Amino acid sequence: MLTRDEEHALSVLDERELVADLVELIRIPSVTGTDAESELQHRQAGQLAELGMDVDSWRLDLAALQADPRYPGTEAERLEGYGVVARTEGAGTPAFVLQGHVDVVPTGDLEHWAGHDPFGGRIDGDVVHGRGACDMKAGVAVNTAVARALHRSGLYLERPFAVHSVVSEEDGGLGAFATLVRGHAGEAAVITEPTAGQVVTAHAGALTFTVSVPGRAAHGSTRAEGVSAFDAYLPIHRAILELERARNADPHPRFGDNRLPYPISIGRIVAGDWSSSVPDLLTAEGRLGVRLGEDPADARAALEQALAQVCAGDPWLADHPARLAWTGGQFASGATPEGDPLIADVAAAARDSGGRPRRASGPSRTAATCGCTPGSAASPRCCTGPATSATPTPRGSR
Repeated sequence: MLTRDEEHALSVLDERELVADLVELIRIPSVTGTDAESELQHRQAGQLAELGMDVDSWRLDLAALQADPRYPGTEAERLEGYGVVARTEGAGTPAFVLQGHVDVVPTGDLEHWAGHDPFGGRIDGDVVHGRGACDMKAGVAVNTAVARALHRSGLYLERPFAVHSVVSEEDGGLGAFATLVRGHAGEAAVITEPTAGQVVTAHAGALTFTVSVPGRAAHGSTRAEGVSAFDAYLPIHRAILELERARNADPHPRFGDNRLPYPISIGRIVAGDWSSSVPDLLTAEGRLGVRLGEDPADARAALEQALAQVCAGDPWLADHPARLAWTGGQFASGATPEGDPLIADVAAAARDSGGRPRRASGPSRTAATCGCTPGSAASPRCCTGPATSATPTPRGSR
């Protein structure tokens, strides 16, 4: 099934070198917004330049990006960020882009790492352990390996090929947004996120929000004289769950048997400042799933209306309404059009090199983050999935 050129390119792809590169990537603790994130971007720029690619490495103008009306928002504190784009020689827009993000989420409770360094890059049999090993330093390593194999193969590409290395994916997609603002585009793109072997062609969007619920403070010994912000939040939470049910009643057919493609998740709740006091404020932070093809403004309006209705019908909240703010990452859904040849090309390439790809759509944010909304002049056609099955597709999906 493979052509002679394809067989030659795969023959020079060194899997041991790829795994060693992955381990080195894991050992740089590139948590979103940290100095190590920038360190890893500098490493990526250097590696891609060594492959003879034309590399654009630039410091993000954070103030200018934030002032842009299309700004996707962020959640992590950030003093700097870098973009890295490498392309092979040739004029015009690259025909194909491989994109990956270098940032990872924090490690969480170290007790759950079973005594191992989360940034150790430990190899146990055929599994590499470490924060970001799956999401998505394996994909970043694959992207570099593809560029390295093309360089070593000596094959001539009729049109440019590009690798995009981005930051800040985990908290909103600032890096991919900055790359598009910089003017880097492509006719088609594959994002090598972990997909459990699926070729993902559509993604829900996500809007981060904060609900602030007021209460009335009182000492715990006179609790009845106060109003607990926690108690006041409970009918709001029930309304959120009902809204989630309604928004997922008739999901797009692309999502198949996914029963909750547009979740509304409350990820962080903070209330009170003293164990013996009735809390006078609760804040709940979460994310609202954006339906496929839905205007984010309509999604925001749905949550705003649901909160207004519950406040209007509650004795306390009617006079002390909750406040809703749109904070953190804000991005639309995205999809590759049905029937686009990119979908078949990616699936065929995976099959020809030993994989068993499946079509799927998911609630993650990758496609929208990379700007894959149909009709956008700056947006490439995008799929998420294995760039090549010469290496195993990372297991699991965020």
